[in-house]
Amino acid sequence: MDSNDQHLHFDSLATKRVEVKGPVNSLSTPIYTSSTFYLDNAQHGAALCLQDSVQDGQSPWLYSRWGNPTNDVAERLITKLEVGRSGLTTAATYVTSSGMSAISTALLALLHAGDHAVFPTNIYGGTHEVITDLLPKMGVSVTCVDPSDINNFVNAIKPNTKMLYGETPANPTMILTDLAALGNLGRTRNITTVVDATFGSVYNTRPLEHGIDVVVHSATKYYGGHSDLIAGTITSANAALHDRIGHYLRLLGGTASPHTTFLLQRGIKTLHLRMERHNQNALRLAQFLQSHAKVERVHYPGLESHPQHELAKKQMQPGFGGMIAFEVRGGADAGRRVIESVQLITLAVSLGGVESLIEQASTMTHTMVDRDTRERSGITDGLLRFSVGCENIDDLIADLTQALEKA
Repeated sequence: MDSNDQHLHFDSLATKRVEVKGPVNSLSTPIYTSSTFYLDNAQHGAALCLQDSVQDGQSPWLYSRWGNPTNDVAERLITKLEVGRSGLTTAATYVTSSGMSAISTALLALLHAGDHAVFPTNIYGGTHEVITDLLPKMGVSVTCVDPSDINNFVNAIKPNTKMLYGETPANPTMILTDLAALGNLGRTRNITTVVDATFGSVYNTRPLEHGIDVVVHSATKYYGGHSDLIAGTITSANAALHDRIGHYLRLLGGTASPHTTFLLQRGIKTLHLRMERHNQNALRLAQFLQSHAKVERVHYPGLESHPQHELAKKQMQPGFGGMIAFEVRGGADAGRRVIESVQLITLAVSLGGVESLIEQASTMTHTMVDRDTRERSGITDGLLRFSVGCENIDDLIADLTQALEKA
């Protein structure tokens, strides 16, 4: 017992901080649940509050909303994956409390009153709500364009355009945005580019390699991979963008819990194994659905029939992802019968987990999008969004076969 503690009463001894003795050499990342980190002296605290460099041997942690050791492990790991072969040396990542926290924080950090931004018409329902509800209240104007042609972005640019936003593959129609073209356009016009790459996963799609400035993910999906956490990621190509976004993340309070980032970095350890199966299963199922008499149309970049298949081969490597959209003959009622008839596949929203999930976009994930916008985006009433899992491919085909018979 520390001799300095001998004079303390029981209740003081019970609550006083006890330090971990090291070195520990833990193979698994510890979960640092501490909200607050103690300081060596007043100068140490001042440096952290001002976000200045601390002295050698001093802790860089102040308060977990600002940063946490467990979160830091996941963030550095994700940065390595996102950077890929881009050669970027100043890229950095924040893990946020959800995918929507990542998207909204990035938008609020990079757009201000009087700015204009260009977004795709084919976009996640939550993002659609942000750009039609939140951004107008901030005084930010938005133009939505068909993302399949980069000229649509070019023609939408105004003198006050500050952001070009892409989502590739798009949710749920699987339309691609040409990442290299978008990145080049942003650099040429000095406009920040942001891309949501959730659908493709970092295993298949790495926008930073194509010159994009900021990449966001719903880490709930493929990064986590087990439908047991909610998180998001924001990876910036340079320190200036990272610091600007970090300021807003701290103010808005969307920091992820260390319990979540522990699960996240654990899930990432099997990301490559899971994605190999997602890619294989989805391609086989897309081919099966394309040949089925009761399926009118299949949207999957890995199919030669996809209008952007050649682009997919350039920017989606080594595979085309685990997401499929397909339209059942008979419209909304036929689609509803299919999703209510599956047995192995689960009727549920979300995506990217090891289990296969299916839903009807027009009545579920995109019901908040007005009908006119849905139709212009290619989201028909009968469109089903299918997150292909890691089950046995023969079992998945058998389940879809019996469900389609009821359409």
